[in-house]
Amino acid sequence: MASRSAERTQEERDADRSTSDDSGLPRALGLTLASALVWGVAHLATGRRLTGGLLLALYATLGAAGVVAWTVFQDDLRQLAVQPDWITGLSAGFLVLGLVWITVVVRSYQLVRPGGLRLPARTAGAAAVAVLCFAVAVPVSWAAHRTYLYQDALSSIFRVGGANGRQVDTRDPWNGQSRVNVLLLGGDAARNREGVRTDSMTLASVDTRTGDTVLLSLPRNLERFQMPPGPARDRFPYGFTGDGPETPGLLNEVYQYAEDHPDIIPGVPKNSRGPELLKATISGILGQRVDYYILVDMFGFADLIDAMGGVRLRIPEPIPYGTDGGVLQPGHRTLKGKEALWYGRSRTNSDDYTRMGRQKCLLRAIAQQADPQTVLTKFDRLAAAAKRTLSTDIPQELLPALVRLSGKVKNGARIDSLQFVPPLIATGSPDFALIRRLAAQAVSKQEAGATSSPSATPSPSASPSTSASASPGPSRTPRADRTPAGKRASDAKPVSLDATCPS
Repeated sequence: MASRSAERTQEERDADRSTSDDSGLPRALGLTLASALVWGVAHLATGRRLTGGLLLALYATLGAAGVVAWTVFQDDLRQLAVQPDWITGLSAGFLVLGLVWITVVVRSYQLVRPGGLRLPARTAGAAAVAVLCFAVAVPVSWAAHRTYLYQDALSSIFRVGGANGRQVDTRDPWNGQSRVNVLLLGGDAARNREGVRTDSMTLASVDTRTGDTVLLSLPRNLERFQMPPGPARDRFPYGFTGDGPETPGLLNEVYQYAEDHPDIIPGVPKNSRGPELLKATISGILGQRVDYYILVDMFGFADLIDAMGGVRLRIPEPIPYGTDGGVLQPGHRTLKGKEALWYGRSRTNSDDYTRMGRQKCLLRAIAQQADPQTVLTKFDRLAAAAKRTLSTDIPQELLPALVRLSGKVKNGARIDSLQFVPPLIATGSPDFALIRRLAAQAVSKQEAGATSSPSATPSPSASPSTSASASPGPSRTPRADRTPAGKRASDAKPVSLDATCPS
């Protein structure tokens, strides 16, 4: 009788202890959660002051370093963000941080977990810690994955040393030059045509000190231009005449002609022949050095805009859209990729020269709206679209300097545009001397910091005629420019995009 009573008393004591231990689980999980939010809390609660203090100090240091870097050293972060080695290290750092964080969570639970938990309580505690570890791992893994994608896209688009093997001195990336000239190309590689036609060609001349930029645009249908010295000029001594009825000799054909004829630019690999010959050709036309090029496939361009979530524009007048009679209506609109592509490419009820202006306004709007938040939240799609859409010979080593320069361009630099289009220039019989003179004036005026634009106007010497150095000879009859009736003559002044683009 006494032994049975003793057994009951022991069972009651065991039950009481189990109840007491199980009731301590919420406190243990609370301390574990606190340690996940602020390292070291569980260690301090269990009397492990040295370890807890070190964890807390490390956590505070990492947090403070992140805040300071984001608020004080943003410019430096942007420059590091375009260096693949740093991006690889950052991706590895995220993974290490995740492993350390998970280790802290698991060890914290081990320290505060009550003993003698029954199986359901032990299972619930382990599941809660697993969920907490998962919550820590997801954002860290997401960040590591994003940095990997970014590094992959960066390395795919920008090559070490550039496609031309040019070496960059990081201490003097511009090699003492006051301006860097980048040729911006829009390639039309449609499914119903072979090869690439560069229907948009603009030389961006950027002041490396101030970011002030002059955009010098050439029409796709420019004719009778001289080729650069060498095999190209030997084949076309009197100017580019194309290759048969499908290529009548327009400027937008040079890129693909070089790709199809390796002998015209020997020693240059495939997919680089077109850019190299076009850079040299446009350099001769404008009388300006061409340092690098960026080619954007116009159909892939729509993917970039969709990845951004669209682009906001003010449309001043109806623009035909698509092949089914659609219209982009006037007003403030957020255009999807295909709509933006039509906005930049439509020639219905307008001409090549009007759409050249719209293309620049579109690029301006994208540059203004591609903020860090948009890039961060849409990064997967942006990186994939960029890899499909962009090609360039800008070397990786130049990217930090370009990031600094782009910051100047975006933060108040003056951007002027000068388009060599009718009636200033007759595309069938251009005055190349006038083109070179106006280009030089536009650049020199901005270099001098003048507030007024070049005031040169077409004069008798600037009338549409062919310079002796670029004339293809009398055997070629130029086509008439298709300029809308009543189009008023320009006075050849570069104009600010802020003034010309609807806003």
